[in-house]
Amino acid sequence: MSGDVVVRQADLADVEDAAVLFDEYRQFYRQSSDLAGAVAYLTERLERKESSIFLASDAKSGRILGFTQLYPSFSSISMKRVWILNDLFVTAEHRGRGAAQRLLERAKAHAAETGAKGLALSTAVDNAVAQRLYERNGYVRETEFIDYFLSI
Repeated sequence: MSGDVVVRQADLADVEDAAVLFDEYRQFYRQSSDLAGAVAYLTERLERKESSIFLASDAKSGRILGFTQLYPSFSSISMKRVWILNDLFVTAEHRGRGAAQRLLERAKAHAAETGAKGLALSTAVDNAVAQRLYERNGYVRETEFIDYFLSI
């Protein structure tokens, strides 16, 4: 259960450990492993304060089970901050222990603490497990706007 999972905000001292999970997360989305690139990317995000990373770990052993990464954005309409929950990952062997739930709760608390309008996220259309988790937590599938993306 989630009682044996603790969540805390990551700092630069956590980059090496977080990068291992970040690299696994990228591989889940069919990217090639690049641990050195993951370390560099996360280090740069934290040094520049361009993201907030939260780590879920086992309360007894301290082993990191998963992470979420939030990027700041803004809503011109509401004139408020919005956090983009860009990454959420729990290692396969630790799924079902409540780590993803605890990470979502911490992301929501972080949004509230920073006066944000809310959290936005995207997930793969075939990731039904994640979709159910998000919907159980009050996330609503977007129907008002259509998203576009331009690859450069």
